[in-house]
Amino acid sequence: MPEQKNIPFNRPAVTGHEESYLLEVLRRRKFSGGGEFSRRCGSWLRQRFEVPAALVTTSGTHALEMAALLCRLEPGDEVILPSFGFSSTATAFVRCGARLVFVDVRASTMNIDPEAVAAAIGPRTRVIVALHYAGVPCDMDALNQLARSHDLVVVEDAAQAIFSKYGERLCGTLGDYGCFSFHETKNLQCGEGGALLVSSADQVGRAEVIWEKGTDRARFFRGEIDKYTWRDIGSSYVASELTAAFLLAQLERGRELTEARLRIWDAYRQRLDPLVDGGRLEVARVPEGSTHNGHIFWVKVKDLAERTAFLSYLADQGVHAVFHYLPLHSSPAGVRFGRFHGEDRVTTRDSERLVRLPLFDGLEEVECVADAIEGFYRNVE
Repeated sequence: MPEQKNIPFNRPAVTGHEESYLLEVLRRRKFSGGGEFSRRCGSWLRQRFEVPAALVTTSGTHALEMAALLCRLEPGDEVILPSFGFSSTATAFVRCGARLVFVDVRASTMNIDPEAVAAAIGPRTRVIVALHYAGVPCDMDALNQLARSHDLVVVEDAAQAIFSKYGERLCGTLGDYGCFSFHETKNLQCGEGGALLVSSADQVGRAEVIWEKGTDRARFFRGEIDKYTWRDIGSSYVASELTAAFLLAQLERGRELTEARLRIWDAYRQRLDPLVDGGRLEVARVPEGSTHNGHIFWVKVKDLAERTAFLSYLADQGVHAVFHYLPLHSSPAGVRFGRFHGEDRVTTRDSERLVRLPLFDGLEEVECVADAIEGFYRNVE
């Protein structure tokens, strides 16, 4: 018998330049943030995304926390966000005392539904969170129009969407603040890391203070002041030089890594199209005018029972597929810190049907995964 494949869900990308950059940090003996690699990462992101500031953080969660602090929320203010999302998106705003208003998503993308957002806006609403699920952009025209009409802040949770585009503009630059994650499960990774993009020059100073533990140390390092002091709230959000060195190697290869993932994504789509056409599976539909980054290839099966059997069958074939998310609004913390507004037509139903297939740089087993999926449906006929 041929040896069974063991196909992991994820294998973090490594470009080959990380080691030399890390050795350079060791040679320089500058390990905390604010060094040469930190500056180079910030400069790379600022120029690539054409924003006034790009601050490299210790995680995507911390980038979201910084964005929440910049929104100047007060206890009782409301933040509208999708229930289909990760806990960090919610926790960042809860820490500021905000109440969460969860809304439904669109089945075609699993992104926040602007119509549900419009219905949820009330007198205490202050922020709309646009989470670009799987690297597919939200309907930013509709969300930004709502924000302008009601004087709201738009925070992009672009943790999964680096290099994705809405029209000609990059995700992370479409709202007031953009948050990236460089966790090892992301397209570009440094183990744990993130970045905050600031779209308004007027907010850069306060963002730097929050980033630097509430002090104006960033200005001190630039030689703009002769001493630094405590100015505002903040925390230790600055990434270390070790993190920045690893990340720079990834950023420099960002285009190639993205193109490789897109080829894998397209290969999945081509192989699975017959099952989609036959009504067995549903897959993401990328809206016209948008481009994604191949972060996730997801499928939806019939229901929770079929998903349980589907995942078990794939595991038996050596294919490690996973699911997420559990709806935030029905979690213990979601019940405590927020509420769901409107009808839950998609979130719960589709969270029980969605499966993420293996997708990472260097994946060569698309055919094996597709064969396993086809085998499952032959067995259930």
